[in-house]
Amino acid sequence: MRNSPAGERYFKKSEIYQQKANLKTAEGQTVREKYELMDRTLESPSNNLSVSALCDTAGVSRSGFYSWEKRKSFISEKEEQDRKDFELILEAYKFKGYDKGRRGIHMRLLHMGIVMNHKKISRLMKKYGLFCPIRKANPARRMAKAMKTSNYADNILNRHFEEYGPGYVLETDITYLFYGHERSKAYLSVVKDGFTKQILAYVLSPSLEEDFVLETINQLYSKHKYNIHTDALIHSDQGVHYTSIKFIDLLKSLEIRQSMSRRGNCCDNAPQESFFGHMKDEIGRYTENACSYEDLKEIIDSYMVYYNTDRY
Repeated sequence: MRNSPAGERYFKKSEIYQQKANLKTAEGQTVREKYELMDRTLESPSNNLSVSALCDTAGVSRSGFYSWEKRKSFISEKEEQDRKDFELILEAYKFKGYDKGRRGIHMRLLHMGIVMNHKKISRLMKKYGLFCPIRKANPARRMAKAMKTSNYADNILNRHFEEYGPGYVLETDITYLFYGHERSKAYLSVVKDGFTKQILAYVLSPSLEEDFVLETINQLYSKHKYNIHTDALIHSDQGVHYTSIKFIDLLKSLEIRQSMSRRGNCCDNAPQESFFGHMKDEIGRYTENACSYEDLKEIIDSYMVYYNTDRY
């Protein structure tokens, strides 16, 4: 039995009401999402609504919809390009297993021969939900001073970290590292070239004894004796290790000048502090799983190779 014309009109009106109802649910969506829903509705074989009716229901203009329709293919191409670029960002982010922020990703991309703008990296990371750990400020380090001394050097460097070329400014500092389930503590002494950013010497120690800082300087001199300028200076904070008689005498014997940050002013040695902060962010999940001091040393050795060859 065939449907009557009245019945056909009834079903046609029902379909129209349903299509309008679907569009009304899009009120909380963006204009672009509304355009996409309208486009799918128009392409549907069962659609009975005109463009004008769809625009009125969705609360958008016809000119805006037609403009979006013209740009639809360009938007699709841009989305595809974004996905390809994000795959490169993700590859750089996962390199060597160390978490990286925008700058670290940018540097890795350059090593891969890819030039990508900082803003584009930030945009795509935000768009696809890629986040790196945020480095928080370290609490004040409490080091029990084994001795009292007045052997403080002047702040000769005065924050001119990169103005003198390679082998002139040597920045040094000590940081602590926790490892294992028992949260054991080790200490890392580092010397970094202020101009090239290369780590020139480093020594890991299970204790804060003075000798491991002296060993760092001896390592620096044995490895880079001919690369250190005759007017070089080594810059540090006013920690007890750097004001000790043994340390001062060692620098004098090597004819290296000494410079110190002002008391309580970590910004006077900011590049070195920054290096420690980023290093801890990138190796934190590995050091937590280190079962022994030897495991921690392997992690530090691996990271220093990575930093000097790929990171900076």
